[in-house]
Amino acid sequence: MLKIEELTNAYFRTQCSFDKDIVLSNHYHSDWEADILIINAEGMSHEIEIKFTKSDFKNDFKKSYLNASTGQKYLKHHKISSGDYVCNAFSFLLPMGLIDHSEIPEHCGIIEFYHDEDHWKTEFEIIREPKILHTDSFWKLNDKDLFLRKLAFNFLNKKLELKSKTTELILKSPFEGNFK
Repeated sequence: MLKIEELTNAYFRTQCSFDKDIVLSNHYHSDWEADILIINAEGMSHEIEIKFTKSDFKNDFKKSYLNASTGQKYLKHHKISSGDYVCNAFSFLLPMGLIDHSEIPEHCGIIEFYHDEDHWKTEFEIIREPKILHTDSFWKLNDKDLFLRKLAFNFLNKKLELKSKTTELILKSPFEGNFK
């Protein structure tokens, strides 16, 4: 069975332009983690949520979050569809035929994939483009310098994490608490 990392890699290799866009996987932003986040040169952003099962898809609409400043609780897709959301567009990436398209809200784009296990090839088809939720740049809503520093910090931590799997490291992080 295709793993999420393999699907993400196949999507990146065939559907993304690293020359023009910032492309991230499992990036935490706003109130949740994006499976795929793409930010183009103009600062327009697109979150892509990967779902492998119907139950996982349906559970996405039950997710709620608490606004830290107001204490207000809201549903994830209510926030997305209202435009009160950092990304300009939102799509689901699903196996072909998993979900009837009429079950997917109009604000969401639909990308379906087919994975041929015999030839280890994955094909993607855009079924519906996502609606533009708002026209504010990602960089208007997020501090770009802080974003880049956090990426560099996460990269360093990941490198040390991978290295520590083969070598014992005893390090005190000089970066703890620097990103508030």
